Amino acid sequence: MTARKIIIDTDPGQDDAVAILLALASPEEIDVLGITAVAGNVPLDLTSRNARIICELAGKVDVPIYAGCDRPLGRDLVTAEHVHGKTGLDGPDLPDPTMPLQDGHAVDYIIETVRNADPRTISLCPLGPLTNIATALQKAPDIAERIQQIVLMGGAYFEVGNITPTAEFNIYVDPQAADIVFRSGIDIVVMPLDVTHKALVTKQRNDAFRALDTPVGIAVAQMTDFFERFDKEKYGSAGAPLHDPCVTAYLIRPDLFTGRRVNVEIETQSELTMGMTVADWWGVTERAPNALFIGDLDADGFFALLTERLARL
Repeated sequence: MTARKIIIDTDPGQDDAVAILLALASPEEIDVLGITAVAGNVPLDLTSRNARIICELAGKVDVPIYAGCDRPLGRDLVTAEHVHGKTGLDGPDLPDPTMPLQDGHAVDYIIETVRNADPRTISLCPLGPLTNIATALQKAPDIAERIQQIVLMGGAYFEVGNITPTAEFNIYVDPQAADIVFRSGIDIVVMPLDVTHKALVTKQRNDAFRALDTPVGIAVAQMTDFFERFDKEKYGSAGAPLHDPCVTAYLIRPDLFTGRRVNVEIETQSELTMGMTVADWWGVTERAPNALFIGDLDADGFFALLTERLARL
C-alpha cells in the first residue's frame, strides 16, 4: 500500500494536535508533505506556533510548516479560546518551538505543491476554517481537478451547531470559504459533529494515553484533561470529543467509519443560520451529492488505533 500524500491545513487546537500526531506516527499510510496554518481556534501567530510545537513534540522537525490566512474571507475572525485556552494548546507545559516557519505563504505552497505533483495524488486535510483552501482555489482554479480528495472536519447534521444553534465552529468562522470548497467539484469527505461526538475520550481511554509514559502520551492526556472541561459542562458528556483526529484516522482505517453521499450546501446569507451545513441526508432535493458525510464510527477501534500509533512517537 502506497502512503497517501497529504497537506494538513490546521488551526491547533488540542484536537488538531492529536490529529497531527496520529498522521506523523503513521508513515506507512500517510505521507505528510507539509502543514499549513490558518487562523481559527486562536489567531494565526499562535496556530503557526502550535503547529511547530506539535512537530517538535513528535520529533518530526523536518516537516515544512507555512503560515497562511490570518482572517476569513470578508468576515471578522471568531476564535475559541473559551474552549482551547489562551494559547490554543493549554494543558501540557510544552517548550517554545525552535524549528522555523518556512518562507512564503501557505496558499502559494498549496498551489505549487498540487501543481508540481502528478494529478490526483495529493489530498488536502483541513482541520479548521477553510480559508486557506478556498483562497488557493480562487487564486488557482486549475488545481481543483488535480486534488485527489479533501477530507475535512466540519459541519453537522443531526447534532447541528456548537458555536451557534445551527453552525459548527470551523464552517461558521468562514462560511464563504466553505461554500467555495463545497462547490469546487472536488471529492470531499466530511467528519461532522455527528461522528466526532462519538469519539469521546473517557477516563479509561485517557488513562491509556497517560500509561504510554512518553512525552507524547503524557502531553495528549494533559491536552484532553484540559479540553474536556468545556464539553463536560456544555454537553454533560463523559469526556472530550476528539474531532480532528477523525480525519487522519479515516485516511488510515476508513473501515472504522460509515456515512452517506449527500448534497451539502453552506448558508452564507442569513445571520440567524450563518455557516449551517445544509446536508440533504434524506435526499429530499434533486441536488447532486457533493460529499461523503460520515455519520458513525467504531469508537473502540478508533481509540485502539490512536493509542497504538501514539506509542510509536
